[in-house]
Amino acid sequence: MELSEDCRLANQAESSSMSLFDSGSTNPFRAGFDNRAFIMGFPRKFPPRNEMRFSGSDEYVSTEDLTLAVNAAITLQRPLLVKGEPGTGKTMLAVQVAKTLGVPLLEWHIKSTTKAQQGLYEYDAVSRLRDSQLGDLRVQDINNYIVKGTLWQAFSMDQPCVLLIDEVDKADIEFPNDLLRELDRMEFYVYETRELVKAKNRPIVFITSNNEKELPDAFLRRCFFHYIRFPDKETMERIVQVHYPALKKSLLKEAMEVFFEVREVPGLKKKPSTSELLDWLKLLLAEDIPPEALRAKDRKTIIPPLHGALLKNEQDVHLFERLVFMTRAKGA
Repeated sequence: MELSEDCRLANQAESSSMSLFDSGSTNPFRAGFDNRAFIMGFPRKFPPRNEMRFSGSDEYVSTEDLTLAVNAAITLQRPLLVKGEPGTGKTMLAVQVAKTLGVPLLEWHIKSTTKAQQGLYEYDAVSRLRDSQLGDLRVQDINNYIVKGTLWQAFSMDQPCVLLIDEVDKADIEFPNDLLRELDRMEFYVYETRELVKAKNRPIVFITSNNEKELPDAFLRRCFFHYIRFPDKETMERIVQVHYPALKKSLLKEAMEVFFEVREVPGLKKKPSTSELLDWLKLLLAEDIPPEALRAKDRKTIIPPLHGALLKNEQDVHLFERLVFMTRAKGA
């Protein structure tokens, strides 16, 4: 019995979408890479890239200037380099853009030991040597030992996708320079197979950085840059409402005052971020902490309850205690 045309196309689509996972699911060499590929629900037909526009989402509060930056990068077909404090939503931006546009998302999370070559491909010579000693016929085809990286996966997709290169500043200083040609021309050469890999569809590239080290000028020239400023109180309230729509206004008001008071303490080694505020609010709700507990005048409760979600080292805790005690003593 012959399959209908629709069934045949559906089977082909399922096979191609799952190949990203199947090729590495049983390969221990591939499992060592810190990258992931996510295929989200997306429409059968994709709009042309010049018609793709990001306008924010219900799950992510995007300011006007951030929305403009995303659309500018899409129009220019250049990577969007996003900097900002840790916890300000840089990584989630790429996730939400992919979800809003209805395209697949591929993620490459960078570590201090990550090399640019791993994003392209790696040749597993050890496995090939072992197979040759065992008489495995797979050794006759070198393609069996080419491990495709995240960039190769993105270049091979038959539809547009979002490619996230996360925390690029963690890697060696030469890492960005090693990707200049690949990100600019969207192609690279595989020397083992003498193959030139070109992107079928130019991916929408997001590159995040926590500003731990300076990036090379040649790399910056090829990017569209945006710095996510720390949200003001009004924007922060909108962010909180997205995550906790049922949060009482009285608790939100007190929590926001305490949070920004902590951030304004001079000399903190690490200021609390947006993600840490959300974690703190989650704990306050879980423990049913009343709003008045956040403004206790008792010396024993001079710092806010569950402060471990906001202050992450003992020096900052002691500094905050001293400053608040001195402030209250002057006001007494």
